Amino acid sequence: MAFNGLTELLLLGRESDLTSERGVSCEGELPAPSDPELVQRAINARKKLGDRAMILGHHYQRDEVIEFADITGDSFKLAQAAAANPDAELILFCGVHFMAESADILTSEKQAVILPDLAAGCSMADMAAAHQVEAAWAHFEKLGIATRTLPITYMNSTAAIKSFTGEHGGAVCTSSNAERAMSWAFSQREKIFFLPDQHLGRNTAIEKLGLSLDDCVVWNPWKPNGGLSDQQLLDAKVILWRGHCSVHGRFSRTNVDEIRQKVAGVKVLVHPECTHEVVSAADVVGSTEAIIRTVAESAPGSAWAIGTELNLVQRLAKTYTDKQIYFLDKTVCYCSTMNRIDLPHLVWAMETLNQGRIINQISVDTNTAYHARVALERMLALP
Repeated sequence: MAFNGLTELLLLGRESDLTSERGVSCEGELPAPSDPELVQRAINARKKLGDRAMILGHHYQRDEVIEFADITGDSFKLAQAAAANPDAELILFCGVHFMAESADILTSEKQAVILPDLAAGCSMADMAAAHQVEAAWAHFEKLGIATRTLPITYMNSTAAIKSFTGEHGGAVCTSSNAERAMSWAFSQREKIFFLPDQHLGRNTAIEKLGLSLDDCVVWNPWKPNGGLSDQQLLDAKVILWRGHCSVHGRFSRTNVDEIRQKVAGVKVLVHPECTHEVVSAADVVGSTEAIIRTVAESAPGSAWAIGTELNLVQRLAKTYTDKQIYFLDKTVCYCSTMNRIDLPHLVWAMETLNQGRIINQISVDTNTAYHARVALERMLALP
């Protein structure tokens, strides 16, 4: 079935005869990583689940997990894929918590979204708590700028923040359509409140929309009034939340300079979650899907230094052996929370589901899901 909208998809699905045990512990049940039968157990469990299950694997996942994914992609692509397959009553989301939330928002009430390890979170999403965002907005109202400000939240945010955005007239964006989302926001109001990744917001405002660094200010929720004066807020065109990706934030201008000295003719390819100094020094900037496409379409023998999660960079190096692919940082830099989902957790989840028990189900409450869905629908309707 083609993905033709969100609201209609909430009506689709089928009954499940499985019992639900949300958030149960896998203590004592988790297979050992050294189990010589682990891969075969995964094969058997996946075969037994059949068409009623769908395994989604984010690009940053371990290879041992990606091997069993029915679809790989970025967070929104995977959530769309789940929504487009209403016959799959079990969605095993091998990603992080906010991604599973998005899948639950977009899928039928008859589908269960499973996160194999509940500890797989996202530090960036966790940097914007709902009560902190509400407090910031209350300050904007007191200052008289709330009616002139539109919130835009990155897909890498909690359902609560997506819901806040939808309730206040804003939209969700991805790293590939942030420019369209922010352009639309400026057509509606004078200012943008960008959550939770300051770097994507800043890079889009400056590199894509032609704004200056002076047009952007950073709201720090841990300081009174966000650490900003009233005049700074009145003058700002983009109010950025003080959040960042712990992986992409590690790359530095020094990394860029060093790889250029080391590898002749190398091109630097980075994700827009990197700092502005890195993005401004790179040759190509793009979303995860764009990074993959850029490498795939590049000429044989070309050299690329890539600034994104290491699992993906290593996979690209193994796939495109006719190209020179380097990790931009000198140190190992996996997404630690994404890596919590490994083959033992996936096997445990599949075997438990085969026993008739739904575990680690991610379920967004009705009110939060409604407003979050509104924000997502606005994104899909962007001009």
